[in-house]
Amino acid sequence: MQLEIKNLSKTYSNGVHALKGINLTIPKGMFGLLGPNGAGKSSLMRTIATLQEADSGSIFLGDLNVLQEKNEVRKQLGYLPQEFGVYPKVSAETMLDHIASLKGITNSAERKEIVTALLQKVNLYHTKSKNLGTYSGGMKQRFGIAQALIGNPKLIIVDEPTAGLDPAERNRFHNLLSEIGENTIVILSTHIVEDVSNLCKDMAIICLGELMAQGHPKDLLNEIQGKVWRKLINRQEITQYRNKPDYKVISTHLHEGKTQIHVVAEAKPDASFEPIEANLEDVYFATISKKVDTITI
Repeated sequence: MQLEIKNLSKTYSNGVHALKGINLTIPKGMFGLLGPNGAGKSSLMRTIATLQEADSGSIFLGDLNVLQEKNEVRKQLGYLPQEFGVYPKVSAETMLDHIASLKGITNSAERKEIVTALLQKVNLYHTKSKNLGTYSGGMKQRFGIAQALIGNPKLIIVDEPTAGLDPAERNRFHNLLSEIGENTIVILSTHIVEDVSNLCKDMAIICLGELMAQGHPKDLLNEIQGKVWRKLINRQEITQYRNKPDYKVISTHLHEGKTQIHVVAEAKPDASFEPIEANLEDVYFATISKKVDTITI
């Protein structure tokens, strides 16, 4: 099974053209959707999740028409939005049991078995009786994955799942997503390049509602390898480097009190630049720099 998106467009009532003819094929496994804030990632995720209408185009999950057979799609969908609330005075076990019943699992013994298995899977079984309001950010995210897994969904969407997590919680979350992605279509929507680099075998980059690139991370990396150069400059010099016609400044980094620029050029711009081994971050910045200004990190 795969998710097939064709010519998908969406314009909001305020005139924002959030999606511009998106075409994507997403196979089973972890799929990374990268883009800056406001790129259209959440609009795409919400449309796939049947939470908003598209203006035109189509989405098929296998043989299911996502835009027309919403109730059938929801039976096969797990969704963890960027921001989701929890009932602070309800335990994780009680809440998952309630969600399972809403998903049509009517047998109480079956629900108990499913809830126990899910809590063990996300390493929350030992805190099953604690109120959700006492959970840390990482624990709430793992609870979010548990609720998304109810009903053995064929498609799981997670929108900015590691934002705000500490390194240890982020690592646990990565391991969990990797395990889930072995047998399911998992779409990871994020602006954190490292998450996609670590987890995903396929990816796409979206910017200002347009699909800018799609493919295997290594293939996209090979396209830019040998074309990225860096140089340390004074901060006040950045404007003159951005206006050079022979290369494109794709990102700037603060480095030991100075500004380090990364540029893309077919050949070494001049003797003051040095070549670097490109990474997925360079691919990302080089791609979105075609639409937006360079990024300072």
